[in-house]
Order: sequence, then C-alpha cells, then structure tokens
Amino acid sequence: MGMTLKRPTIVIFDMDGTTVRHINPMLLHILEKLDDFGYMISRFFRWVFRRGAKGPIIPDDENFLTRKKPRLLVHRALHKVRRKEVDQIVEPCPGIYTVLDFLRDRDIPLALASNGLGKGYGDDIIQKFDLGAYFRATIFREDVSKSKPNPEGLLLALKEMNITPTKDDVIWHIGDRHKDVKATIAAGDLVEGTMVPIAYGLNASVAILEKGYSPEHILMSYTDMHDRLVDMFRGVKKSAKAKAKPKKTA
Repeated sequence: MGMTLKRPTIVIFDMDGTTVRHINPMLLHILEKLDDFGYMISRFFRWVFRRGAKGPIIPDDENFLTRKKPRLLVHRALHKVRRKEVDQIVEPCPGIYTVLDFLRDRDIPLALASNGLGKGYGDDIIQKFDLGAYFRATIFREDVSKSKPNPEGLLLALKEMNITPTKDDVIWHIGDRHKDVKATIAAGDLVEGTMVPIAYGLNASVAILEKGYSPEHILMSYTDMHDRLVDMFRGVKKSAKAKAKPKKTA
C-alpha cells in the first residue's frame, strides 16, 4: 500500500476533529460516548419490542441506501438538553477554508460524512460556519444504520452527490480517528474507484501506519495539506465556475 499519493477527484471529510475541532476536547469524547450508548439502547428496545428479540440487534442490511432512516429518539433528546450554541463548543480547524476553497475552485466534489447527529448539532455547524457552500452532501448519524468504521456513510455520501465512481476516480476520505481509516478501507471493497484514507491528526496517523500505508497519507495540518495539493494540481487551472469571493481565514 506504500504507493505515491495520487491527486483526488472526490474528497469526503469527517466533521468532528477534522472539519471543526472542539474547544473542549473532553466534551467531544463525552458526547460521542453518550451518542453511541443512546443509539445502542434505542436499537435494543426496537429489537425487543418490534422484532421479538429475534436476529441480530443491528441487522446486516445490504439495502441500507434505500432504507427508511432511523428516528434515534435518544440521540435527539441528548442534543436537546445541550445549552451552548455550536460556536461555543466547536470552531473551524485552522486552515480548513483554504483547503476547501482550493478544492472547490478546481471543481472537486466535496462531501461531509460524520458519526455526529445532524439535527441540533451538525446542521447547526454547517450553517454557523458557512460550510454548506462547499459540501454537495452532508451525511450524519441519523442518515445511516451503522456508523464508522462501517462504510455506509461514505457510500451514501457518494450516492447523495449523484456520483458513481469509475476506475479512474481517486476518492480521499479525510479523518482524524482510527475508525475513519477503517471505513475508507472497507468502502474500497465496494466502489469502483480508489478509496484513499488521509489522516488528520495523531490517532488516524497511527492507524495509517498500522494498515501499511506510507506517511504520505498523514497530513498534520491544513497548511501542509494545502501545500501538498498545490504541488499535485500544478498546471491545473481554476474552474471557470470559481467565484471571486472573499476567502475564509479561519
């Protein structure tokens, strides 16, 4: 797997810890644990009362892309009791807008696939930090049956962008956790293009090395990522559709 990193044709970003970072990192850990616990509890009660405690609690469903979305009532209740506005909890990762502008200006389709809940959290982040202009699709926890490291969210992101990858596509998935790397690898077995895990931060970097990828797949800052992209896209002109808007500086 130690091949030279190839220029992306599609890029999917994780959200927490990748697109935005938590002002209080411990809060992210607590929220993730509560969300995971709440999801499993809701699944357990559905398994008992709707399916008579038969079969797996979380069934393997090959038709998940067309399945009705789960309600995740416990998740919603947890986020309803959150008192702070999202900009008091998270902030854009330094340099993220520079990378997003660069990719958008070259017509690279962008999506966001997160394990976080959209309603009351992820949707607010997209709106508060003007991220909707960049992402053609945003996938959150209530949109899928199984969260990362399952590849469902990545596959759904491609579907929502109306993209069917070909063998020539190079699909970057940028994430900060071990589960992001595993989800990318799993998705690689299910799409025609080449899925490429990109580690942002220490946790995912360890996973990159454990899975046999070269350090080229590790980018510790968006300044570094922007410099790498400039080299990769050297000679590639900006899209004619690129709008001359003031660039974000966060």
